[in-house]
Amino acid sequence: MLSSTIAKRNRLLAALPEEVQARLLPHLECVQLRAGQLLYEAAQPRHHVYFPTDAIVSLLNVSASGASSEVAMIGNEGLVGVAAYMGGVCSPWRASVQRAGGACRMLGVHIKDEFDRHGAALQLLLRYSQARTAQMAQAAACNRYHSIEQQLCRWMLLSLDRQSDGDLCLTHESIANRLGVRREGITDCAGKLQRMGAISCHRGRIAVIDRSQLEQLSCECYAAVRCETDRLLPHQPYREPAARPRWNVLAELATA
Repeated sequence: MLSSTIAKRNRLLAALPEEVQARLLPHLECVQLRAGQLLYEAAQPRHHVYFPTDAIVSLLNVSASGASSEVAMIGNEGLVGVAAYMGGVCSPWRASVQRAGGACRMLGVHIKDEFDRHGAALQLLLRYSQARTAQMAQAAACNRYHSIEQQLCRWMLLSLDRQSDGDLCLTHESIANRLGVRREGITDCAGKLQRMGAISCHRGRIAVIDRSQLEQLSCECYAAVRCETDRLLPHQPYREPAARPRWNVLAELATA
């Protein structure tokens, strides 16, 4: 049986009451995910849900032309496969591993059974679903209204929140595909950030040197996503970005 210590490396599993963890633990298995591995294809039935421990998974919207853009990023704060308990069999998005690492996996039927108990798991999973919906909505607004540089800083900060080190192991082209922009735009912005001393770029790797600069250069979308996530899943305190006002693009548009 999977060790409870390993399972608790996922913040969602760790936040569940002990009696719920005891029911789920026998159904969980530890798996290693490879960078670029496809977990789900869009509109295809899925059988497992994944609770990343140190892997990061991207949910991608893929157009008919083959172009893709990231709609959500999932790390050790959540799970991949919410359709299993929300009543759907499949999802309109592709799930692809962004950063290699470990995850806890189980058949979706078991998380659905726990959800249907209408207890602590239901409340936590609904809050997580709301937090992820907020991330998706904020990303859509960010991609529409903010510069590539701001989008890149937001994306790097969200990635850093989901890993234990400051190295982002992705090419400029991979990041461009996730943001739905041209590779040249990412290369230009990364070069500027490197000259400022915020990051250091190597082939297929970006090392973050000064996170505070990224927080200053990012739009308010990063703070809005972090604030909403920590409000709904309060087991990790919110860390205020440096001198960045916390207002939400979506809220401003709604009142415009």
